[in-house]
Amino acid sequence: MTDWLAPICAYCERSDTGFWAEPVNALSNAAFLVAAGLAAWRLRQGDRFDGPALALSALVAVVGVGSFLFHTLAVRWSLLADVIPIALFIYGYVLLAMRRYFGLGLAAAIGATLGFAMLNLGLEPALDIVLGRATDALTNGSIAYVPAILALVGVAAGLLQPQGCDLGPARARAGRGLLGVAALFALSLAVRTLDRAVCPVWPLGTHALWHILNAGVLYALIRIAAEYRRRIPSPIAR
Repeated sequence: MTDWLAPICAYCERSDTGFWAEPVNALSNAAFLVAAGLAAWRLRQGDRFDGPALALSALVAVVGVGSFLFHTLAVRWSLLADVIPIALFIYGYVLLAMRRYFGLGLAAAIGATLGFAMLNLGLEPALDIVLGRATDALTNGSIAYVPAILALVGVAAGLLQPQGCDLGPARARAGRGLLGVAALFALSLAVRTLDRAVCPVWPLGTHALWHILNAGVLYALIRIAAEYRRRIPSPIAR
């Protein structure tokens, strides 16, 4: 039986089970609230209502709240409050990308998203078998986010493929933007992975920087999707 109140000491900054044992990690979640508010504000400046992008903006705020709960309470149930909103954002953005960037129908977009989910859930167990050790422990839990980087690169590559003889400026702009976001996300994952390794020389760790960089990633993803929709005012850019 799962003990949902069992303490979790997963990050360098936490040295005990107290509520305020990770103040820097906890407070750095404000970056998600700033990103959510800025994204929502920019969306409201547009001349067309963008429901999916606004929903993702709200989800970014939920990510910040859930992560704050985990870095203060640090028990099993608060871990779910941390990881579930992040997963919902990732799958929600993949679904939006299939619909908006590639014009897939709802059924096909859902199918593509489910395929990505299978890759996401299967990568870590497959690597555990190949490497003969727990990749989650090896990467400090960052391995779970690698499929998201691969998806970003894949979507960007698809956008940068010419349609016929022409690569439209909106597609090119979105593709290059997503490649830049993938690079920023890779940097943020590297920072996340190094958290425990730097403990001996930097007791605060690097996880707070992961929060700040990742908030920038989520904001940029929403902005790219919204700008693409404004530049292609057609049923494809849902």
